[in-house]
Amino acid sequence: MEILRFSAFWWGTILFSCYLLGQSESSIMKVRRLCKFCDVRQTRCNGKGSCKVDCEITSICPNDTDVCVTIWRKNEDNVTFDTICHNPELKLHGLRLDDYNNSKCEMRERKGMGSEFFICTCIEEECNERVFFNANSQVGAVILVSLVPLLVVAVFVITSFYFYRVYNQRRASSRHKKGAPLDFSDARAIMIDDEGSDSSSTHANNLNHNTELLPIELDVLVGKGRFAEVYRAKLKQGSSVSEEQGFETVAIKIFPYEEYGSWKNEKDIFSDADLRHENVLHFLTAEERKVQRQYWIITAYHGKGNLQEFLSHHVIGWHDLWLLGGSLAQGVAHLHSDHTSCGRNKIPIAHRDIKSSNILVKSDLTCCLCDFGLALRLDSALSVDELANSGQVGTARYMAPEVLESRLNLENIESFKQADVYSMALVLWEITSRCSAIGEVKEYEPPFGNLREHPCVESMKDSVLRDRGRPEIPNTWTNHPGVQIICSSVQDCWDHDPEARLTAHCMSERFSEMEDLDKLSGRSDSEEKIPEEIK
Repeated sequence: MEILRFSAFWWGTILFSCYLLGQSESSIMKVRRLCKFCDVRQTRCNGKGSCKVDCEITSICPNDTDVCVTIWRKNEDNVTFDTICHNPELKLHGLRLDDYNNSKCEMRERKGMGSEFFICTCIEEECNERVFFNANSQVGAVILVSLVPLLVVAVFVITSFYFYRVYNQRRASSRHKKGAPLDFSDARAIMIDDEGSDSSSTHANNLNHNTELLPIELDVLVGKGRFAEVYRAKLKQGSSVSEEQGFETVAIKIFPYEEYGSWKNEKDIFSDADLRHENVLHFLTAEERKVQRQYWIITAYHGKGNLQEFLSHHVIGWHDLWLLGGSLAQGVAHLHSDHTSCGRNKIPIAHRDIKSSNILVKSDLTCCLCDFGLALRLDSALSVDELANSGQVGTARYMAPEVLESRLNLENIESFKQADVYSMALVLWEITSRCSAIGEVKEYEPPFGNLREHPCVESMKDSVLRDRGRPEIPNTWTNHPGVQIICSSVQDCWDHDPEARLTAHCMSERFSEMEDLDKLSGRSDSEEKIPEEIK
């Protein structure tokens, strides 16, 4: 009996040991994962939401550390799934699998793989059979929640700053009404556009900090265009501040009430602080004068007048040609550039009415561009319809062939710059025609001087499109090495094919390269036909 009990005990011990051994082996087997393993298969999954890979093969991963992987690729119309086991310590398609401890296969996009490429990894059994493309929404929600406190702080700071500015402006306005002088010291004041008030002032270069109108006395009419008149005027604040700032005398461009659109467009262009450049007219402020039913643009004043008037009364030397032409190219290049001189991003601007009467001559005989009533901000976000909203614009004499023909490529903003370059080339020809370095200098004539004073579009089509005509460049002009370079560049700029034209930046660089030539030539004083205007 004792023998039987002893045998039963040992048999039970042996069976229990076998059971434990079996359990251990079973647990060891379970360490190796089961994953879908179909290599590359075509799929209809569009890469959105969740998709099933439709792989009927389940494989036991060969290594204990392997994880399940699914890859979704789209190359043109070819869309595939790739399901495998992979050791995360090794690279797959050159990628490191650094996020694999997931129960679901959540797709992550990887750039630079030659096609649309999404990959997911997970560690549950056959977890790579269903994939999820919207995993980033959870990350986005987490980021959004984390940013809320920062946004609250930002709103608080901005609101506090706003009320602080309003308080200072009201205090300054109060001082002004009591007779205190205007404060022009802050060159970075906030721009104001208070069109709802009886007197509003908008400024970018910030001569005026207040919503009050500037105390200005109109002096004399100095110009008149299609949309506005230009006056020389004086500031009357009775302090030395204006003399220190250099704006005791200013120019006032006055638009009638019915030309609000032209005023607003020019004001909006000028109000961009990134427009500021030594070869762009210095903008001071814009005002709505409700009592006079007028809109004003207030700018720096340049007593030498516009380039057309200056060339009509002056013969210039080579150095003056280099100064006038180079500064014109620099101004246009700045308008067209997508960054400022200090590297900050800016929106390019097309002038769309470059001509000698829209260019002012500064006291140092450099040019500055003015009259931005037709200018267009070349924002990449603009649609073709928005770019085409103003149709055929500009002055017919200076219109590029593609503008005359109404065939400007509206799908490429560079085409607006190319049209500007054509117009700039005609102005450069005008400047060159009055330079003593070319030999005999004739009386001033605008481009296509054989046509009437204000030729229509149809007349210009005949000359520019049908006859492929351009202003004459006599052989004698090329005897001077500098003038020869300018003439060659001008011909490149007014090429009939817009794509073949130089850019304004390239033209500016060519003038810069002629600086040494200018120094060797020596400075030639301008031969003036009339005495200098008394300022």
